Amino acid sequence: MIAVPTRTESTSAPPDTASQAKDAVTARDVYKRFGTVHALRGLSLSVPAGATYGLLGPNGAGKTTLIRAMVGLIRPDAGAVQVLGVPMPDRAILSQVGYMPQAPALYEDLSVRQNVAFFAAMAGVYAAAAVDAAVALVDLSERAHSPVRTLSGGMRQRTSLACATVHRPRLLILDEPTVGIDPQLRVQFWEHFRRLNAQGVTIVVSSHVMDEAERCDRLGFIQAGRLLAEGDAAELRARAGTDTLEEAFLHFAEV
Repeated sequence: MIAVPTRTESTSAPPDTASQAKDAVTARDVYKRFGTVHALRGLSLSVPAGATYGLLGPNGAGKTTLIRAMVGLIRPDAGAVQVLGVPMPDRAILSQVGYMPQAPALYEDLSVRQNVAFFAAMAGVYAAAAVDAAVALVDLSERAHSPVRTLSGGMRQRTSLACATVHRPRLLILDEPTVGIDPQLRVQFWEHFRRLNAQGVTIVVSSHVMDEAERCDRLGFIQAGRLLAEGDAAELRARAGTDTLEEAFLHFAEV
């Protein structure tokens, strides 16, 4: 998750069109290079507002680089990324974005609840009830006062998700959110994601787990920094002429 600035810290106010944007996220011809590594190679995609969009691809495909561009942590070498109608990077829009990175970004000497309360305060949320609700969502109420350093890897993932959602963002960006958690809790997470969609929240989730990809409204297959194909699961399988998404991915990768 990111330390989200309050509106008083913003560098500029989001335009009125942000709340009316048809697509919550757009990327157009985005390139990013790190030394000799071409992480993104002219990638373009659109994320419909209120949907769950899955970025599907192997490790090193460019998913995390694209996500970092969405939240303004890196600036593309070429091309453009817009979030909620605002060109990124832009600090003002971040109060409406929740971000959960792959590696938990938590304060290990603080308790679960203190971590969630800290990120809530950074987003301008000071209600104790909101903090408690976020902790309860990830089934950590009994460990709310445990220091993060005493938690298992799965519990840290759950704490990270609570920190990313406590301020009720309009856009939730999750980088491999269910790594290290048990199947039952994974189901609960996805049920919650669906409830967020029903409330108008847009979710971008990266994954390489095919059964999770089936849960997404729309998918983008990514490999070597390029978008191979885009569509819903049924559409991608039909276009590839395959029975599974894994086979469909391999088809488009070969093409």
